[in-house]
Amino acid sequence: MSLVDVVPASRVQSLTALIRSTSGETRTTTTPLTGEPVAQIPVSSIDDVEAAFDAARAAQQRWAQTPLEARSAALLRLHDLVLAHQDELLDLIQLESGKARAHAFDEVAHLALTARFYARRLKSQLSPTRRNGALPGLTRVEVNQVPKGVVGIISPWNYPLTMAISDGLPAVAAGNAVVHKPDSQSPLIALAGVELLRRAGIPTDVWQVVSGAGSVVGSAIIERADYICFTGSTATGSLVAKQAAERLVSCSLELGGKNPMIVLPGADVERAAAGAVTACFSSAGQLCVSIERVYVPEALYDGFRDAFVRRVQALSLGASLDWDADMGSLISQSQVETVAKHVDDAVANGATVLTGGRARPDLGPYFFEPTVLEGVTEAAECFAEETFGPLVSLYPYRTVDEAVALANAGEYGLNASIFGPVREARRIAPAIKAGTVNINEGFAATFGSIDAPMGGMRTSGVGRRQGAEGILRYTEPQAVAVQRAVPMGGPAFVPARRYAQALTLGLKVLRRTPRA
Repeated sequence: MSLVDVVPASRVQSLTALIRSTSGETRTTTTPLTGEPVAQIPVSSIDDVEAAFDAARAAQQRWAQTPLEARSAALLRLHDLVLAHQDELLDLIQLESGKARAHAFDEVAHLALTARFYARRLKSQLSPTRRNGALPGLTRVEVNQVPKGVVGIISPWNYPLTMAISDGLPAVAAGNAVVHKPDSQSPLIALAGVELLRRAGIPTDVWQVVSGAGSVVGSAIIERADYICFTGSTATGSLVAKQAAERLVSCSLELGGKNPMIVLPGADVERAAAGAVTACFSSAGQLCVSIERVYVPEALYDGFRDAFVRRVQALSLGASLDWDADMGSLISQSQVETVAKHVDDAVANGATVLTGGRARPDLGPYFFEPTVLEGVTEAAECFAEETFGPLVSLYPYRTVDEAVALANAGEYGLNASIFGPVREARRIAPAIKAGTVNINEGFAATFGSIDAPMGGMRTSGVGRRQGAEGILRYTEPQAVAVQRAVPMGGPAFVPARRYAQALTLGLKVLRRTPRA
């Protein structure tokens, strides 16, 4: 049986029916695992985008009045539905992204964790909060979190379930509606997630889906949304930010990374090597937080290199929808060409391939071996440019300060990893210019800790997903003050000079009051 037969045509049709499209146009998606066609996906027109926003705005007005308890209950139902339907979700993730099943499960788990977290924290994060008033006892101040309106979500192909749904969940939980454009390569898994949202109790028009080219449909979303959430390349993210800025609309952008890992003196070499394999080759290296450069003390370098290469060579590649393969496929021929180009260029500039370095068309059209380089010089493209594939470079260092400086080199600042003694790792972590730092882990410790914010510094992005920051980005803080008895300008029967003198005395007294 062909891989694509795992998802019946009737099921594909029911999912694609969730797309708002009247253009009559379609496009064909294929699976990177075999190159076979998967589905005919309807293409949305600009009029469809406009209609989606009209419907979303009307629905948002009603949804914003829904009690927080009801929204929380819907998120918990989604949590249960995601876990109950994980087999189909895993099949779709693999078919559309090409990743190994274990890496596909990361998405299922992350979506369930996200739904549970916001369901349980919604009341504490969104309920009005008291603040200190100008005149103690006379001024009462509360801050409300008001939904922004309609949020535009433009999600990527590399994490096609969780970056599609997990980013939009807090937006909806905060009382917004969503107009969502999933990536053109991986729409079915996003649609399956939207279907589960509706089954969980999120009203149909609150989450609208449109489909098409980013330059057309994505741009149309940015022109209409009250807030933009984008995950993708730094180059595209810069264009999104410019377009949003022209409308004075806020955005959150998770963008590229050339993420470093530092192995500290005193590290367990075998543990660090095992952690590096996962950090570098999960989802075939096609994730923004993947490690692409590893810095190792000179005294440990040979031992780490040998242990790491041995483990990489033991990885199995495969195109089946089961749990057997350690690594799956790249997404497209262009990704294969990028990785191959970086390898060839590095070798031409003096680097050595320790293992891998070859495309594997015998396994599938876009397979590429997990590849380890050493001796990469600054002249090589992969020295500073993001590869976004199964390619990592090893570098020896002399001092920890040197390792931190090397880790901070370049323009990115998304994720970093430190392996070694925890006390020393925690000491240097604040010096690393990265939005997340994982100790004795590659990326999953921060990625899976939904209570912690996640995002990039420098050209790796703007804003944060997850944590309180991940939901408050979708709200406007509104201060509401109630003044009692005495007006802020003083009673009418007290001369202004006397009132100013009284206030001056009060301010001096407050200056000496212990901080609350």
